[in-house]
Amino acid sequence: MTTEEPSLRVLVVDDEALIRWAVAETLTKAGHQVVQASDGGSALRALDNATSHIDVVLLDFRLPDCADLTLLSRIRHQSPASAVVMMSAHATPELAAEARALGVYDVMAKPFDMNGCERVLRQAYVATTTH
Repeated sequence: MTTEEPSLRVLVVDDEALIRWAVAETLTKAGHQVVQASDGGSALRALDNATSHIDVVLLDFRLPDCADLTLLSRIRHQSPASAVVMMSAHATPELAAEARALGVYDVMAKPFDMNGCERVLRQAYVATTTH
């Protein structure tokens, strides 16, 4: 992260604790602030309780309480200024197209490179703030 690039507030939503931890560690080391959620309900509560705006939401497609794009729609409604990047081990071209139609910047296939993840989140944030 260069001095011109601001620190991001990122909400990481994944039911797999190891993935949440790895993403949070990578992003924290890169200078970002990370909030974690293990399911859809806790993600929505995190958005409600955030002390400052969440810049980017990194959202897993399949969660214990949501395995479709309903949660994405709720997040887009609740926090329309937040960029959203989805991740999935089961992404199809149809899913990616549907997600993009709902405002998702990108759909990353799991497993993904952690450093590449930070780059995609930053790109999503820049794309969202310049429109």
